[in-house]
Amino acid sequence: MRMNTDALVLKVTDTGESDRLVTLLTSEYGVVRAFANRAKKINSRMHGATQSFCYGDFSIYKSRDSYIIDDAVAKEVFFGLREDIEKLSLAQYFCALAMELAPEIEPARDYLRVTLNSLHLLETGRRSNNFLKAVTELKFMVFSGFMPDLTACAGCGCEPEGEIYFNLSDGCVYCKKCGNGEKINATVFAAMRHVCANPIERMYSFSLPAEDEKRFAEVCERFLLLQTGKRFKALEFYKSLF
Repeated sequence: MRMNTDALVLKVTDTGESDRLVTLLTSEYGVVRAFANRAKKINSRMHGATQSFCYGDFSIYKSRDSYIIDDAVAKEVFFGLREDIEKLSLAQYFCALAMELAPEIEPARDYLRVTLNSLHLLETGRRSNNFLKAVTELKFMVFSGFMPDLTACAGCGCEPEGEIYFNLSDGCVYCKKCGNGEKINATVFAAMRHVCANPIERMYSFSLPAEDEKRFAEVCERFLLLQTGKRFKALEFYKSLF
């Protein structure tokens, strides 16, 4: 079996003196863990393309018991992420999310697109860290089958207005009368709806006041952690910086 695909390097583990075990997020085959022989050597043509956050074209084949990268050409390396510890740690968190939530050996084009878009916006500083963190978390939850139900109040069926509640456990929204969950305002509610309902190319196309961005990020993070039941060391490190 041979795979030729575009991919983002999510994680790199050195093995032996000159080899690497590379975790890739590919568009056609999801998360793939493959060995890159002699990739640590400076003169290897795969040296640059098998580093963390590198996006490129990869040629991979399956041996009897593992996947092997036999060629890799870098297209984007995201060098700017390494110049800021907050951006670097948040980028590592995005990669950790992809490793946990994206499927293995199945198409994962949308996961890859969101990760690449968020890394690009993070590197360039065009959107705040809180904004990108919340948008990425929530969209990944949509892709993974944890999409919240934001259509109407789960208690009475009305359109929530004013004082709104989001329940982290059942992923439903409630009106003031049926109040059940985390209190959010209409702006944060609209942001959550926007991310869930819109395609990737449009999901970043809104803005929030700083306080609402912070609340948006808090709610999305808590929803993700509760629903997945996972701990992410990269997230814990990122939060320790503040």
